[in-house]
Amino acid sequence: MNQFEKATKLKALHEGTETFFIPNPWDAGSAKLFAGMGFEALTTTSAGLAWVIGRQDGGVTREQSLANAKMIVEAVDLPVAADLENGFGDRPEDAARTIRDAAAIGLVGGSIEDYSNDPARLIYDFNLSVERVAAAAEAAHGLGFPFQFVARNENWIHGINDLDDTIRRLQAYEKAGADVLFPPGLRTLDDIRTVCQSLTKPVSIVIGPGDLKHSIADLAACGVRRVSLGGAIARTAYTAARDAAEEMLGQGTMTFIRGAMTTAELNAVMTR
Repeated sequence: MNQFEKATKLKALHEGTETFFIPNPWDAGSAKLFAGMGFEALTTTSAGLAWVIGRQDGGVTREQSLANAKMIVEAVDLPVAADLENGFGDRPEDAARTIRDAAAIGLVGGSIEDYSNDPARLIYDFNLSVERVAAAAEAAHGLGFPFQFVARNENWIHGINDLDDTIRRLQAYEKAGADVLFPPGLRTLDDIRTVCQSLTKPVSIVIGPGDLKHSIADLAACGVRRVSLGGAIARTAYTAARDAAEEMLGQGTMTFIRGAMTTAELNAVMTR
């Protein structure tokens, strides 16, 4: 598929009637694995990339994020979107530039959040947040193909459990041109349902450790269109590595190898 065809496919997934999973690769190898399993689209994880390069979540530059995303795009014949954090800058112009740069390396979608990285003011002021979304949306919609721009409200991720403010912001982001709305951190199905009913465009939800009781059928019934896992699969991989190290250093055994994919199996994945 060329970039236009990938973008059209991702747009169709968001605008269809079925709720879909979109897994989060952190490198080209994990992207090939997910693609080989039959997923229809992928979106990167900024946290997973940060850990790969030995940084904390949030410690990735625009250049590092896009270089990693480019490797993922080139590894698979699927639509790939990206977690573009806060657009790598405070200004609306920064958000717009990040969208254009993302499209230039083959991405067909991407999210920009309203988290400011400022401990004194975790979320950008309302008006600036809307201006940033409007600038990113204008850039996305001027690309000549249907880039899916996702606007994220980070309230609940950062302990601002204010549903009214979350809805107010998401409605403003929708009006400013976002194609998909994303409120990570919501915990209850009632809150998720309320958000979905307050918007007319597709809603994306991320599943974390506290949300495992929610099935995709539960989320679909609330009106959710897209379900991702953020850095959860990357965390699972690092957990397996930690557990293996603990077994070797503790009991001196290596039972963790049982059940692992073989070299031949992994080589087959990487040649697809």
